[in-house]
Amino acid sequence: MALFTIHCSLFISPAGAQGVIDEVVWVVGDEAILKSDIEVMRIQAAMEGLRWDRDPDCAIPEHIAVQKLFLHQAAIDSIEVTESDISSQIEARLDYMVNQIGSREKLEEYRKQSISQIKASMHDELRDQMLIQGMKQKLAKNVTVTPAEVRRYFKNLPEDSIPYVPTTVEVQIIAQTPRVAPEEINRVKDELRDFTDRVTKGESTFQTLARLYSQDPESARRGGELDYTGRGFLDEAFAAVAFNLTDPKKISKIVESEFGYHIIQLVDKRGDKVKVRHILLKPEVGDSAINESLARLDSVANDIREGKFTFEEGATYISDDKNTRNNRGLMANISENKNTSRFELQDLPSEVAKVVDTMQVGQISRPFTMIDKRGKTVCVIAKLKNRIEGHKATITEDFQALKDVVLEKRRNEMLHKWVVDKIKNTYVRINEGYRDCDFEYQGWVR
Repeated sequence: MALFTIHCSLFISPAGAQGVIDEVVWVVGDEAILKSDIEVMRIQAAMEGLRWDRDPDCAIPEHIAVQKLFLHQAAIDSIEVTESDISSQIEARLDYMVNQIGSREKLEEYRKQSISQIKASMHDELRDQMLIQGMKQKLAKNVTVTPAEVRRYFKNLPEDSIPYVPTTVEVQIIAQTPRVAPEEINRVKDELRDFTDRVTKGESTFQTLARLYSQDPESARRGGELDYTGRGFLDEAFAAVAFNLTDPKKISKIVESEFGYHIIQLVDKRGDKVKVRHILLKPEVGDSAINESLARLDSVANDIREGKFTFEEGATYISDDKNTRNNRGLMANISENKNTSRFELQDLPSEVAKVVDTMQVGQISRPFTMIDKRGKTVCVIAKLKNRIEGHKATITEDFQALKDVVLEKRRNEMLHKWVVDKIKNTYVRINEGYRDCDFEYQGWVR
């Protein structure tokens, strides 16, 4: 690993005589941790109501340092996240913030930024969080526990330490995607053709047009550029065109993906990865189309209530949602360590959670709209299939939940040991003011 030592601990303003504007307080490998980094995290934690279990002046820089260890290993191991995955996380975070403050307009006023600026500001942080999570999952993927370990763990737990299982729900949905008017699609395509003409004629650059007009805010701020990406991490239609480009001076034909319509320009190819720029435009769904879809779903819901067909049949034959259509409408809660139909309300899409929170088991909701993972408006009716109220775990009813607790404990122990070992083999320099801290991990001070 390339190492360097930062000889000066202070960054001075360009004018030279204006005083200190920041300070390097830790160096981990070849990464510096600035005092401003610590202050930013302190403010973010306060805004989100998070509390540190130790002195924040010690816990925060250590937390940042551990993140840098995982990010460094993620780069070595070529852990990747896609722009579409980052966009999904940004939308989820944005939805949470909007729900907390009341509306997008209030959020813009509070942050003194537009929604696009807020999304752009979240990009790098969420990308790093996803890389760290991916690295942790890779490191701990072989950690397992046996049924005997789970039973032994539960048997030895004091009564007041038995975990509480939160309320969970099972939800079925039927979704309709409002149809975009042909004239709106033609408008988007004409605009993309105009962009191509302007670049070809030398009237503008692809990067400038991407910054001004692309509706993928994360890449737009980089002139439309996506970093080196493998085929499997891109939309299939987008990848088919991107990987066939050979001339960086030419612009692709218009490509329709699940996100909208694109034009693409090759930057470079490296092995089985491609680096491109793109401009994304999303056709707007008209209010009349949304209202038509809501009215149709209202009729579907009434037919189900009248017994003309079941919700499961409606989901199978009517729903546009490919993720639930083949599962009789049942939503799946799938992650690296989870594959279940049970959701805590906080894990559901916010629009769905709001609706089912007040429903009775078996009840069908009124139609409502939501934004899916692709950023598109869809219309939905939901059925609350099951609800299990929160309770203290039992070995017979909640074995899987208890297994997850023990598995998480084992993974955390393994990751803690990995961090301690990584510290031993990494260059670390800490300012004197932090050397007496009560750190969670051993080995920072040498």
